[in-house]
Amino acid sequence: MRLHSSSLHGSLRDPVLGSIGFLNEVMSRYPEAISFAPGAPHPDTLENIDTEWYVGRFIDYLVQTGRSPEQARRLLLEYGPSRGIINGIVADALRRDHGIDAPANTLVMTVGAQEAMLLVLRALFRSGEGVLAVANPCFVGIVGAARLLDIDVIPVDEMDVGIDLDGLEQTCRSSREDGRPVRALYVAPDFSNPGAARMSLGRRRRLLDLAEREGFLVIEDNAYGFTAAAGAELPPLKALDTARSVVHIGTFAKVAFPGARVGYVIADQPIGSSGGGTLLADELAAVKSMVTVNTSPLCQAVIGGMLLEHGGSVIELSRRKSELYQRNLTCLVDALDHHLGDGSHPGIRWNRPCGGFFVRVHLPVPVDAALLEVSAAKYGVLWTPMRQFYLGRAGDHQLRLSCSYLDPERIEEGVRRLTAFLSEEIECRSDSGNSD
Repeated sequence: MRLHSSSLHGSLRDPVLGSIGFLNEVMSRYPEAISFAPGAPHPDTLENIDTEWYVGRFIDYLVQTGRSPEQARRLLLEYGPSRGIINGIVADALRRDHGIDAPANTLVMTVGAQEAMLLVLRALFRSGEGVLAVANPCFVGIVGAARLLDIDVIPVDEMDVGIDLDGLEQTCRSSREDGRPVRALYVAPDFSNPGAARMSLGRRRRLLDLAEREGFLVIEDNAYGFTAAAGAELPPLKALDTARSVVHIGTFAKVAFPGARVGYVIADQPIGSSGGGTLLADELAAVKSMVTVNTSPLCQAVIGGMLLEHGGSVIELSRRKSELYQRNLTCLVDALDHHLGDGSHPGIRWNRPCGGFFVRVHLPVPVDAALLEVSAAKYGVLWTPMRQFYLGRAGDHQLRLSCSYLDPERIEEGVRRLTAFLSEEIECRSDSGNSD
């Protein structure tokens, strides 16, 4: 049977669903190019990960806490509970490291943060009711999940200091007047992807006050908080959440390794007013049982073993990685300042984040797939067009550089190539008037 595209779900034709595949395809055609495109962990962080050892460490923990060796082994080989098997270890680490007081039963272990986003949106949004507000620019994963679920998304501008709280308040007011109130807000308060914005402590508290006043939930994505410089850490929104307004999503993709595909969600919001003890986490676990059944117990065991081996601390597990990414980010910004910061490239500017993986560069000409093709083929340097991260046209003149996957010497050489590309191609296009 031949299927017609018009008979399939409309989200399958949304460009956001093809954005990651597009970048992978371009990278595969130019394997010798220096790529600032992937927001992936540095290869050095994946060396010497002895998964068998960590599984053994976790089994020892199970035996020490009351299971027989046979029971422990079978736990890792069977389906396992939808809620997860390392919830207590993760909850203890979050309490110790970040001051998030979340009991184990409020956590659901997920197949990466992406599944957590899908589960949360499915549980929170009834058909046609309410809208999801997102920081703009926004991680494509949350927008893609909303598209799959037919949830309307409304953008709120993000600045270097985080989401525009005045704009968010106005969005809540206008949406409420239209009869479709803001049900939830997605935000990454620490070094967002792709904007690299970071919210101050004061702005975090103001956001939580606004959420409580307007009655929406905050979906907090904490993928990059660990990259803050030592001594510059800020508490996650969930650690400040006294009204249970925050659903907190985390992942071990960057602090451990992405191949495990282990994430988590904290959903401690009570359901109903009867006091029966049902939590949003219980509903998410039920939804998960119909999506992936459970998160691989073996993969959870590896992550649990890694945490136990590092004193039950995410901070200790990620300390060397945080230092590496701080080094790379400094190298990238310094290289941009050195090669492009002499004032001879008008209209080209970039932000200077203090953490995360990403730097945004503004150009005086449109940034699209055709321009990326020229950059890759002629100059041997890859980057990510920012337009795919925006709802609207605000990102049409921006590109994103990721520093995470490269060594300092490759970052330096990549910026040299980028400078040649910008000097020759961009200035030529600007002079020809192709800047609209």
